[in-house]
Amino acid sequence: MNRFPVRGAGLGLRRALLPELAAMEDTAMDFLEVAPENWMGVGGRFGRQFRSLAERFPLVCHGLSLSLGGPAPLDTEFLRALRVFLDTFEVRCYTEHLSYCSDDKGHLYDLMPIPFTEEAVLHVAKRIRQTQDLLDRRIGIEHVSYYAAPGQKLSEVEFINGVLREADCDLLLDVNNIYVNSINFGYDPYQFLAGIDGDRTLYVHVAGHYVEAPDLRVDTHGANVIDPVWDLLAAAYERWGPMPTLLERDFNFPPMSELRLEIERIRSMQTQASFRVAAG
Repeated sequence: MNRFPVRGAGLGLRRALLPELAAMEDTAMDFLEVAPENWMGVGGRFGRQFRSLAERFPLVCHGLSLSLGGPAPLDTEFLRALRVFLDTFEVRCYTEHLSYCSDDKGHLYDLMPIPFTEEAVLHVAKRIRQTQDLLDRRIGIEHVSYYAAPGQKLSEVEFINGVLREADCDLLLDVNNIYVNSINFGYDPYQFLAGIDGDRTLYVHVAGHYVEAPDLRVDTHGANVIDPVWDLLAAAYERWGPMPTLLERDFNFPPMSELRLEIERIRSMQTQASFRVAAG
């Protein structure tokens, strides 16, 4: 039985890409990822275009605003509306960021790092379990890029694995985030891959980033994927097999033909990994 909710290579759905996606053949990609906050309750022309794409491509949802690590109570009204959205469009899985983006005064409009502590593991895991109960489904968490580690007592991998175990949830593995963090904090990205509980992976993110300085990368999703990130993706396939993989691109959109080349590169890597698995 296939444990993955989707297969193959996908692309993040952005409004700027709607005309090109609508004109694309059904075989151009295998699934689409949407941020539900951007599409819940949307009507008119955009709503019709979204519904048309949802009929053609399997959907996965990657949330932006749940603030799993935050101090304020979970937004249960949002979660009830989200459950309807997920059910209506037969969304294959829902994931959120392992971070927080709000406090008791409102939204912070950024993904803030959660302290890597045992107390934070218990806090976040409790909120994930509550989310899973309200949505009546397992969710996945994405380990995020970050630029400071306040109050750190655990390693990043220890923290992520602790949350996965305590919450009994799934993982959205982001190889670009691994690379960005490895440069910014001076660790070996391949050791990170070796340590994380990748058997829980639902699918993988791959993306580009911005080079601010030799020792500083900024996770922007606004550039092409670079070779070291492709190499990390290949290492993840080598370890866990050809997992479904999504290309993230949020702005600085190139021609769709260039995005499709990156999607085809994912597919080619998946095919090669499948051959290796079959060969034993």
